Parts: sequence; C-alpha cells; structure tokens
Amino acid sequence: MAERGFILTPTYRVVGGRPEVHLYGVLEGGEPALIVDDRQTPYFFIRAADAGVAAGHAGTARVVPADLVTFGGDPVVRVEVARPTDVPSLRTRLGDAGVECFEADLRFAYRYLIDRGVKGGFGVEGPFERRPGVGRVYRNPALEPADFAPRLRVLSLDIETSPDASRLYSIAVAGAGGERVLLVGRSPVAGADVVPDERALLAEFLAHVRRVDPDVLTGWNVCEFDLAVLLRRCRRYGLRCALGRTEDEVEIRRDQSFTREPRAILCGRQVLDGLALMRSAFLRLEDYRLETAAQALLGRGKLFGPEHRAADIEQAYREDPARLAAYNLEDARLVLAILDRTALVELAVRRSLLTGMQVDRVGASIASVDSLYLGELRARGRVAPSVRAAAEAEDASIVGGLVLDSVPGLYRNILVFDFKSLYPSLIRTFNIDPLTFVVDATADALRTPGGAAFRRDETGILPGLVARLAVERARARGAGDEVAAQAIKILMNSLFGVLGSPASRLFSPAVANAITTAGQHVIRLAAGAVERRGHRVIYGDTDSLFVDVGELDTVRATARAEALRDGIGQDVAAALTREFGCTSHLELEFEKVYARFFMPEIRGGAMGSKKRYAGLVGGPAGETLEIVGLEAVRRDWSEVARRFQRELLDLVFHDRPVAEFIRGFVADLRAGRFDAELAYRKAIRKPLAEYTKTTPPHVKAARKQTGATGRIVTYVVTRAGPETVGETTAPPDYDHYVGQQLKPIADAILRFLDGPDFDDLVGARRQLSLFS
Repeated sequence: MAERGFILTPTYRVVGGRPEVHLYGVLEGGEPALIVDDRQTPYFFIRAADAGVAAGHAGTARVVPADLVTFGGDPVVRVEVARPTDVPSLRTRLGDAGVECFEADLRFAYRYLIDRGVKGGFGVEGPFERRPGVGRVYRNPALEPADFAPRLRVLSLDIETSPDASRLYSIAVAGAGGERVLLVGRSPVAGADVVPDERALLAEFLAHVRRVDPDVLTGWNVCEFDLAVLLRRCRRYGLRCALGRTEDEVEIRRDQSFTREPRAILCGRQVLDGLALMRSAFLRLEDYRLETAAQALLGRGKLFGPEHRAADIEQAYREDPARLAAYNLEDARLVLAILDRTALVELAVRRSLLTGMQVDRVGASIASVDSLYLGELRARGRVAPSVRAAAEAEDASIVGGLVLDSVPGLYRNILVFDFKSLYPSLIRTFNIDPLTFVVDATADALRTPGGAAFRRDETGILPGLVARLAVERARARGAGDEVAAQAIKILMNSLFGVLGSPASRLFSPAVANAITTAGQHVIRLAAGAVERRGHRVIYGDTDSLFVDVGELDTVRATARAEALRDGIGQDVAAALTREFGCTSHLELEFEKVYARFFMPEIRGGAMGSKKRYAGLVGGPAGETLEIVGLEAVRRDWSEVARRFQRELLDLVFHDRPVAEFIRGFVADLRAGRFDAELAYRKAIRKPLAEYTKTTPPHVKAARKQTGATGRIVTYVVTRAGPETVGETTAPPDYDHYVGQQLKPIADAILRFLDGPDFDDLVGARRQLSLFS
C-alpha cells in the first residue's frame, strides 16, 4: 500500500556519472523521507526537420523519435543527454546553428515531477532503508500523485548581534521543540542557556536544530540577515552550517527575478521567510518590518522601540542580558504568531499542492503555471518553446487595464461593482491561449474586441485550467476552506502575468493584449449599461465600477444594488454574444457601498485623480474608513500628515464641522505636540555621490549623517534643513509641515465644502497682509 507524503525539496545529484533525482519530503506519519530515482534521462526537443543539422553538434547526445509536435504542428524528436549540466551547452551550440530547442530550460527534478503528474503530494510504495537524519530512503520506488496536505513542523529563529553584525550575542528559537535562548556569557542569565563563546553558541544551535528536526525554518528577513550571518560566523570557526537533514551547508541564493529575493537552499528542510511569505500572499501593510506586521496583525510589537534599538541591544547585552534574551525570544515568537494568524505556511502548502512548486517557490508565478501547463500540454501531444526562444519571438508593449476618468467630489452611497476574476474569466470566454491563437484567422475563429483570433475547435489549456480552478475554488469556499480558496485565487490571477512576461515560455504580447483589450471593452459595456439606467459612473478601474445612483439613504441604495448588478451583467453578456458570438463566463459582483465617498482632483487641476480615493463602509462590526492611494497610506508622507487626513476625513464623512479641528491641529503642531510624528522615511536608491542633478531632502539628510547610512533614511525637516532622526541640530520647521503637508491635504477636501480654504481658516492670508 502506498505511503502518502509531501515534497519539501526536489533536487538531483550526479552519482557515478549518472543523475539521480532526490526528493526530500515528509510522510503522513511525520517521518522524513528521501526518494532516490536514477531512471530519469535528461532531455529536450528539436524539430524533426532539424535532426540532420543537430547531428553534427550533438556529440554523445542521442536523438530518438517522439510522437509529439510544436504549437505550430511541426513534428519533433527528443534529444537525450547524460547529465542535466550537458543541456545548456548543447542548447547554445544548437541555437548557434539555427536549431530551435523546445523545453530545454526545465530543471531536471521538476521535469521528473511533471512527467509523473506529481504536484507536492505523492504516494510512494517500495522497499526502504532508514538513514539517520534523513529518515526513510526509497530507491526507484513506485511514485504517484496523491492528495495530501501535511501539517509541517515549524521552528522560528532570531539572532541578536553587534550593530555591524561582526559579533553574535544570542540565538532564540520557538515553535517545534519548544522555546530556547542561547546566549554568549560568563554567568547564569534568567531565561537563557549561557555558553562561553560564539563557537559554542553556533555548535549548540546546530545541534538543537538536528535534535528538534523541524520541517521548516522561519524568521523575519531570515535569509537576508540571520542565516547569512550564521553562515559567515560558522565559516569563521570552521563549522559546517548544515541546517538541513544532510551534512550539506546552507546556501544563500538570490532569485533571478526582478525581486532578487534571497532563498536559503537546504536538503530535507525548507526555509520560509515570514517577510517573503507575507509579500507573496499579497497581504498589504504600510511597510514590511516585523514591528509593523506584528502591530497590524497581533496588536503587539517588539520589546525594544525602533528609535535606539541598536543601542538598546548593546546596553542590554552588557548590563542586563536577561532583558536581551527576552527581547530575542519575543521576536521569534512574533514571527510564529504572525504565521499562525495569517495561515501563511498552510497557504504555501496549498499553493505547492496546486502547482507542484516547492513551498519556498510558490510565489514564482511563471514557474508555477509552467508546471501545470506543461503537464496538460504533453497530454495533448505538444511541446512548448524554451523561454529564450519565446522571449525573442515577439517584442511589443503590453496594454494595461482601462481606468475611467473620475468625477471628483464628495458623495453619498456609492455602489462598487466588481467583475470577479476578470482576466481569467475573459481567458475562458474567448478561449484565449497561446495554443489556440491564430495569426491567419479563418471565418469561424473566435475574435476578441482587440481583433486577436482564437480557434473554436479546441479548448485552450488556460481556459480549461480556469474552468477547473473555478469549480475547485467554489468547492473550497463551500467547505469553509478559505486557505485553499485563497491559494486558487492567487494562481488564477497569475495566469495573465505569464503571458505578458518575457521570462515566461508562454510570453505573447498579442495574446496578453487580447485579454486586456477585452477587459477594456467589458468595462465600457458595463458603464454604458449603468448610464442607460439613468445612473452615473464616477470612476472605473480595470475590473470595477463606482456608481452613483443618486440615493441619499444607504439602506435603499444597497437594496437597489442587486437588481442593478443583474441588469449590468445581463447587458454585458448579451453584447458579447451579439458582437463576438461567444458565451460569457463573466460574473459581476456587488462588492460594497461607500456610505460616504471622496474622490479628489488632481493637484493643481480640475480633473479627477486616478487610483486615489477614500470611502466609509458600514458593516456588522462597525464603520471602516478605506483609503486608497491618498497621503494617509503613503509611506513617503509624515505620520502627522497621515493622522491629519484620517481625522479630517472622519469629520467630513460624519458631517461634523472642520474649522476648529484644522485650527487646533495646526496650533498643536506648532506647539510641538506632534514632534514624534514628523519623520519621513525614504529609500536611498543609489550611492549618495551619484545624486548630482538634484538633491532630494532624504539625500541631504543622509549626507549630514555621522554614522553609516542605511538603505532607508529617517529624517525630519528642521530650520537647518533635512536632518536624520537622532542627529538634529535645530528645531522642526513647522512652517514646512503646515504648508507642505497639512495644507494640500486640507484644501483637497475643503474645495468641496463651499467654505473657506486652509489659509483663510488658519489666518495665513491675514498674517501675510500685515506685511503687504
């Protein structure tokens, strides 16, 4: 009987000149396992017509028949090599000879899994032996797909160091195996296990990981900082930083994508960085520091404040090491609590089960879709292009979604409608897929609003995938499994992105633009349906419409939303059938009603802004102020400005007077009551010496800084100009904050209240007139 398990690390090794796939995983009973298979041969494809040319460049490679064809219907042959590392050089030689290679860029272990239809979960059957640390070892077993979602054992770690990370003070762990703090010291410390030196600290930490044997290591920015420091310090002391289930040393590798995020490569375990998990799940925070995430999600934060944290750590280590141990352990606890609250590890597992990507790469949307697409493609007897060939085939810009001109103003009861999964639904509606795309369209082809044509006689792989995922997501939501539903939603929304990325083998600007231009057409159809019913669209963005039905009562406005939604949806579906002969799979949802809504003008003009608004939403748990794109949610504005905007909007949305509030707020600012909220945070994007044409305020502050300049500069504007926090030489320039921060925020709203503007309210014009 097959034993179920879950793959943590798919990799390979060459043993005796022969490649072996190594799949490290965890079995249903919790025991680790390693599957070794040496039956897979590295291969790729070329056109059968190129076999003769290829023979002169193939060396020892074998060219064998393959009952497969390209997207264009050309027969192909299979090129087999001895080792995976032989593929890149042979691909280059063939390319130089004018021979196009297909699927010649797949990782060897993933090729093995795709060929067997295994995506994360597996069933394994066969004899095995047990190896210390690794667990069960199967050699060339029977392997099959299986539906198994494990409960992974997670160990959170956090280190504390000197400010320059040249000395390691302590390491805290929490989660699998309990909580523990290891600290370098000479006498007992409450809440910590004291070791005599750094080498002993590292050795005991490595031994602890081996004893506890977690499936996952985590932390916050753990790959960029903690593991990088541990690796350097281990090498200094001649220790092997082996944190996996083998004796291999951890490797820190940066992704080749634009994010350049670091990943830790282990065998038998995974490193899931809490920060990276948060970003890949599209959870939005003001910033992604641990303090910000903990406060937003848990309502608590780090034990040392941000202003003098490095100095506090130094002082605690010298004078109160028990306090440092408590601080260190709380950081490890916070990461665990955040992951528990957000279910991000469970989400990564679900995404892995959907796509077959290992859990630390589920955010790689291109590779994730690759895994699904190639398996489906092979079942249809086709092969896909390699990424380089796909990227070089076309060079065109990708059209974006439609953003309708907004109508600025203050409103009551704005209804928001949203096309559910618009781009995936359009893929399904128009059968959009690189496989079904035709350049020379016949009369019976299915044309899109942008003019691209797709075959009707074969359902594309992407449309079929969307249909299946939609059913699975509905089933997951019906069963109350929101983690699975979210995993499916993320995957569905990534389908468009792979078509528009040159890093994808499915890259096709023509196909990608067929989706976006169809989306633009749909939004225009929906807006027309609203206007025919006598209502006004005040804004629209990609897949949503903001509608003013002219109703002053929120309950009555909400009651009208359902009928309006049905009418718009029916009109759009009928228009698509009439104009293009297709069956609409679009679904319009009524998302919410903003009881009060503010759409500002573009600063300095009478036109409405885009992607910037605020609204008040009511619900069973009370009111929620939602802000998009305005200063209150922008990190490059000061906290005092963000506070001012939020409080001003709250007053306006509740029809309360604002004059006294504005005057009082300005007075409090000038009296120094908001001095702790004046700081700006801005990133340094290049070396300071390279800022020559213009010198932004944060660069001026950084150049004055006495210590080392970090990537983020935190500064205030003083009477001596911009100066970094903690190194100011002059009092704050309150005129700057009043004129450059509060005034534009206030005037944007006061413009619609038919009263005095900001300068009149605070007496600025009267003061100026005394000198005129």
